[in-house]
Amino acid sequence: MRWWCRVPLAVLARRGCCHSPRRPMSADGRPPVPLGGRLLTNPDCVFQHNMWDHVQWSEEDTEEARRRAKENSSERVPQEEQAKYERDASHFWDGFYKMHQNKFFKDRRWLFQEFPELLPPRQSSAPVEGDLGCAGDASPLPAESPRETEEGQRQKGSAAQSVLGGEGKEIPNGSCAAAMTQEVQPKEEGEVRLEKQEVLPTDQEEPGTGENCGFPGDQASFRILEVGCGAGNSVFPIISAIRERGGFLYCCDFSSRAVKLVKEHPECDGCVCHVFVQDVCEETASFPFPPASLHVILLVFVLSAIPPHRLQRVVRRLCSYLKPGGVVLFRDYGRYDLSQLRFKKGQCLSENFYLRRDGTSVYFFSKEEVHELFTTAGLEEVQNLEDRRLQVNRAKKVLMRRVWMQGKFRKPLHPPPEAG
Repeated sequence: MRWWCRVPLAVLARRGCCHSPRRPMSADGRPPVPLGGRLLTNPDCVFQHNMWDHVQWSEEDTEEARRRAKENSSERVPQEEQAKYERDASHFWDGFYKMHQNKFFKDRRWLFQEFPELLPPRQSSAPVEGDLGCAGDASPLPAESPRETEEGQRQKGSAAQSVLGGEGKEIPNGSCAAAMTQEVQPKEEGEVRLEKQEVLPTDQEEPGTGENCGFPGDQASFRILEVGCGAGNSVFPIISAIRERGGFLYCCDFSSRAVKLVKEHPECDGCVCHVFVQDVCEETASFPFPPASLHVILLVFVLSAIPPHRLQRVVRRLCSYLKPGGVVLFRDYGRYDLSQLRFKKGQCLSENFYLRRDGTSVYFFSKEEVHELFTTAGLEEVQNLEDRRLQVNRAKKVLMRRVWMQGKFRKPLHPPPEAG
């Protein structure tokens, strides 16, 4: 275990995982995306920053990680106990939020750098064909990245992002736009380059008219659902960004205590946000919006908390609420992340699925599993990246290898033809 945490600098240099200590900036002054651009070439500079991007692993690194994961999963949680943790999952997440309130994670200001699709087109003028209304005209945001927020915080605490979501009656935000456009970022490794695609409402009606009226946010021209909103670390940056742009945010969580924290926050605005408790594993539970009504679904550190045998049904059902051309934005724990290798024997529920000491659970995804999960649900892969970083504890001179998955998956504009 100590080997994994304390990586000798000479080894870093020999393995070629170091590039320039300077972090390149894009033309508009932001860090490049996806996945940042702080590269380390000089091992003497490793303790100058808290995180380094795009770290390469050697065959020895990968084999050692496999060995450690195999070792800590050799003893499983007894089957009779597993049923209890799955059945009472909301109880354990409520306990997490009772202990940490809204102080465990930082607000995710990095969201709009990695996921500019979250920003609706501006309403100050008619949408221009091919205009995203996002990365180019968004207000400047702090130069954070996902590596400097909750993923690092998890190493200091006992649980991860909550699952699933609450209840509430809110006032919908009035806005209009019958169509919008979406542009995918330039091609990276594991990423498909798509041309600009128009995202149209399935019924071709104006928002708030016809059979799809009468639900929270029905007047909005752009609708987002965040599953697993927790204490609102994505909610409030999104609300701030979409407030004047005709957008509406639905956010839900498995934990009623987490939903209560969001509703009591002074920035929670019923005009642009509807917060509710929802167990997305419950197939008979209804959502406060109709099918094919969402432009974006945000899944950040939430699917990892769902038992693997339930994941495919959950994703398939969520995707039924996307409009044709809508996107799922995904970020979660990756296979052989440091947090997986730190588990002890007896904490493994099933392969790559573990039980934390606070009773919450976490799954660690591979790139292939992420692809299969979303494409089987009928989506097209736009981006599917393995984000490998070197996290640095400068005070203790400790280096830690982190792995996260990040992806974007799009619902086809036209359904595939029926077989046969």
